[in-house]
Amino acid sequence: MQSTLSPEYQNSADGLAAQAIVRNCVHCGFCTATCPTYQLLGDELDSPRGRIYLIKQVLEGAEPTRKTQQHLDRCLTCRNCESTCPSGVEYGHLIDIGRKLVDEKVKRPVLEKTLRWALKEGLPSPVFGVAMKMGQAVRGVLPASLRSKVPARQNAGHLPTQTHARKVLMLAGCVQPSMGPNINSATMRVLDACGIQTLVADKAGCCGAVKFHLNDHEGGKDHMRTNIDAWWPLVSAGDVEAIVMNASGCGVMVKDYGHALKDDPAYADKAQRISALTKDISELLPDLVPLLKPKLQSAAVEAAGLQAFHPPCTLQHGQKLRGGVEAHLQALGFQVRVATNESHLCCGSAGTYSVLNPTLAYQLRDRKLGHLGELAPQAILSANIGCITHLQSGSDIPVKHWIELLDAALA
Repeated sequence: MQSTLSPEYQNSADGLAAQAIVRNCVHCGFCTATCPTYQLLGDELDSPRGRIYLIKQVLEGAEPTRKTQQHLDRCLTCRNCESTCPSGVEYGHLIDIGRKLVDEKVKRPVLEKTLRWALKEGLPSPVFGVAMKMGQAVRGVLPASLRSKVPARQNAGHLPTQTHARKVLMLAGCVQPSMGPNINSATMRVLDACGIQTLVADKAGCCGAVKFHLNDHEGGKDHMRTNIDAWWPLVSAGDVEAIVMNASGCGVMVKDYGHALKDDPAYADKAQRISALTKDISELLPDLVPLLKPKLQSAAVEAAGLQAFHPPCTLQHGQKLRGGVEAHLQALGFQVRVATNESHLCCGSAGTYSVLNPTLAYQLRDRKLGHLGELAPQAILSANIGCITHLQSGSDIPVKHWIELLDAALA
């Protein structure tokens, strides 16, 4: 797709980067077939192709409107379109730039602006943990709309204390320690059973995705730099073999540090190193399966029954990791299946999307749960805290991280 930058963007890094991406789009429309919002709304401007056209207009000098902003806001950034695109359009990077450029020109209503500010400042803050504990204490009397955002308090269990020669770093995350603390401790226990010690850098926090995807790119980059600084002593010394992510939303962001900080002379090389070292926990499974197999309780594996796996968009589309979790869990003896219909589509969680666009988010959630429910599973597994919380809010079937399934079956 040809585009000519307006004078305003001819010498800007964002303008040039966006133009290069737009030019790869051949307007074929394959993306519309796999776009969740287009499936729901049937509006061309709520498809990747339509949003690319809107961004192209802004780059060429057209004045964006509130309607332009809303069409871009309604994108889940699920990147399903990237899996479908035959031309390799980096839509995820483009939508981040497009939203930023439009937000610079279109004022948001006060209440909307306040909510977005509260999310980007509150979720990565230590205050979030305190607020979550308060919410959990009174969860039973909260209105349904709030209760769905507050998971029941979870016991994290014990943390391993053994020292091993093999070591990995793990990002604890910003919301996961409060919303699903057992995910981190289960990860540590499973790795410990395989002779791998998990280290957590105290000063590493939010991966940067919350602020970055809410158009505070500089705030997001500050989180990235903080994490790099926290990890660098161990990384540069060669003390860890990987940086493990057990939240696929964080994993896709950290793997993108090299791109996000490519123009930062002080961090570009370090960011590339960090991204290269980062692995979703599922990427360790080929090595872990033979170590875990003799340690799993066969009775516990059998009692688990059928498990339905929902692969998050950040895992299957963002990180291009498909089929690994279910294949390796099956190799360990578990019965695991994905939905036979629309397993590629987003569940509607998408970071802060379920808060900012609840109507669409809940439609997608219920659609996803309907397909998963057809399997009649004993539990639903996923790989991202956002998906887990969102799906659980609409289902009586237990929803958990797949690493918790392994942890529970360990002898």
